[in-house]
Amino acid sequence: MTRSPDTPSFLLKNNYETRSIEVSFLSAASENGLLRRIKRPDWALVIVALALIAGFVLPGANTSARDSGMIILANAFESLWQTAPYLLLSVGIAAYAAASGADNLIARVFQGRTLQMIIVASLFGALSPFCSCGVIPIIAALLSMGVPLAPVMAFWLASPIMDPSMFVMTSGVLGLDYAIAKTVAAIGIGLFGGLGILWLGRVPVFADPLRDGVGNGGCSASSVRSPKPVVWSFWTEGERIDKFRKSAVRNVVFLGKWMLVAFVLENLMLIHVPADMIASSLGGDGIAPIAIATLVGVPAYLNGYAALPLVAGLLEQGMAPGAAISFMIAGGVTCIPATIAVFALVKRPVFASYLGFALVGSFMAGLVFQAVMAFA
Repeated sequence: MTRSPDTPSFLLKNNYETRSIEVSFLSAASENGLLRRIKRPDWALVIVALALIAGFVLPGANTSARDSGMIILANAFESLWQTAPYLLLSVGIAAYAAASGADNLIARVFQGRTLQMIIVASLFGALSPFCSCGVIPIIAALLSMGVPLAPVMAFWLASPIMDPSMFVMTSGVLGLDYAIAKTVAAIGIGLFGGLGILWLGRVPVFADPLRDGVGNGGCSASSVRSPKPVVWSFWTEGERIDKFRKSAVRNVVFLGKWMLVAFVLENLMLIHVPADMIASSLGGDGIAPIAIATLVGVPAYLNGYAALPLVAGLLEQGMAPGAAISFMIAGGVTCIPATIAVFALVKRPVFASYLGFALVGSFMAGLVFQAVMAFA
């Protein structure tokens, strides 16, 4: 406030105190992450809100707009309740791994000869609890430590496709056959990518895959550089109990909200998307639906858990089983957030090989699963 000869001193004092309060509030909000949360909305809740608005505004094929919205909301919460046991079990597995330090075992996987490392890395990747984004800092650490690209690529491709929690959730939502198929596909695609990189190893760029300036890894990388003993009985230490609690709460919130997103979108799709359109594009026994699902999986994929009920809804509307597998695998490995992170991490030829192995492997997995289901 500019002072003039006629400005009373108490107004100047009040203005100064008001500005001090504003600065203090903004400082506290910034420290607590409030401003960051305001600038970065929770996209899961935004998607749910937009989907529900669409449900209440747009009439369904056989229902009014109001009835469509109520049906979507009721069915979504009913599905979430039915999936709750699998959700809690998967959260418990993930929290136990975090609290016990079982993820430190990854450091031992990459000891040995390259071919053996590729096989073990593919198997371990299919069982490790890392998503397509969470595996990025670990990959950076492994590559910066000098681990050969071939076994790293095997782990890289296999890890986002399947893990113990995902196996449980897939079995509960889609059935045991889909869970087994994804597990076998994870191992197979890991071997495919690892052996492919081993064959391409003579190309100079694959000997130094990281971009210039990359190699410090991330928060998950510290456990790889300095592996610590696993404490299976984590409840004997207060710090590990606290880690288990925080991990469980964080995962319940994360998985719960994204599963709600998935169930809302699933029911919105079931009411508003014509079944014949799904059947005509992704149904059938030909190669085209599997190829389309592989390509569509990249931009349309939310996350591994959210994809399950969406795929269940598509299967009910005529989606081919092979297309479903290709959609989940391609989306899991090459979803947009992970693809952007990988592009920033490695050199372009390595990035191109990562996309190529992921998409070709996903397509082949869909073809094989379609053939198996046809004879089952």
